[in-house]
Amino acid sequence: MNPAAETEGLQEPDPAEMVRGLAGGLQKADPAVAVRGLQKIYGKVEAVKGVDFEVAPGEVFGFLGPNGAGKTTTISMLCTLVTPTGGTATVAGHDIVSQRDEVRRNIGLVFQDPTLDGYLTAEQNLRFHAELYGVPRNVVDDRLRQVMEMVALWDRKDSKVMTFSGGMKRRLEIARGLLHSPRVLFLDEPTVGLDPQTRAAIWGYINKLRRTEDITIFMTTHYMEEAEYCDRIAIIDHGEIVVIDSPEALKASIGKDRVQIQTGDDQAAIRALRDQFGLEAQVREGQVTFGVTGGESFVPRLFAELGLPIRSVSVSRPSLDDVFMEYTGSTIRDAESEGSKNQWMKVMARR
Repeated sequence: MNPAAETEGLQEPDPAEMVRGLAGGLQKADPAVAVRGLQKIYGKVEAVKGVDFEVAPGEVFGFLGPNGAGKTTTISMLCTLVTPTGGTATVAGHDIVSQRDEVRRNIGLVFQDPTLDGYLTAEQNLRFHAELYGVPRNVVDDRLRQVMEMVALWDRKDSKVMTFSGGMKRRLEIARGLLHSPRVLFLDEPTVGLDPQTRAAIWGYINKLRRTEDITIFMTTHYMEEAEYCDRIAIIDHGEIVVIDSPEALKASIGKDRVQIQTGDDQAAIRALRDQFGLEAQVREGQVTFGVTGGESFVPRLFAELGLPIRSVSVSRPSLDDVFMEYTGSTIRDAESEGSKNQWMKVMARR
């Protein structure tokens, strides 16, 4: 979402969040997704802990967190695949518990795991989906071609899906999710398992989708570079949302540069940074890492006062990795290793 401009201290309304009322005035649009106290418990494990958030119409909203953080459980509840333990939520204006059919008619979903029939052609897969969703026969041919051309697969419409690469299958699943013109498209880890080049291509198609379709996109990811594409992101950790804002605002909220050094003795460097400068540091990516305001101007002082030989030093502006570290106390990689344990506990709780 574009940042709102300010004129003489007054903030202009964001067009993406406003609609024109019957009387001609601007009114705030109803949220595409509204969540209040949403909770899911499996046995003794609270997978989602009473989360609250809203997604505006036309927004690209991202759920950023490690595996096991509660992203897929949340999206499964919003798509009516899992019944909440507590709380409420509406999607496209419909309640996810009492109006499940209406919710399902208004959403598209691209699962984390492939759900295409490999023995059918690409076109047959989409026509089967059109039948399930009641796409009118007088429009299905044009719509099918439109979505397949959008993901550059029209020339492969007669090929069996089993002959497709992983990236082609994911593109076809995105086309399938769009076929019935949903108001909200849910993408659960849309590029997981794909190589960086294919992931970039998938995002090219998603950005094209933003320009050509009147749609809200809700996606989950644990890739920091994907979260950068979103208008806003919610960082979720251990089933709780710890912060929500635009990527740029989140990075600005840290207010510190990241400095990484190599000295040959990591623990001695960590102690020296604490004793000499009052800075807390830790080893990340094989280097002693800490945050400091004005990193570049701090480097000469670092060399002069650390009391240890410094082999290398680098200074970088805050990234979403730094944001995640700031708000959760761990890197996303560390959180994922712990999340795998939580997934095992969740499986055991279901038995």
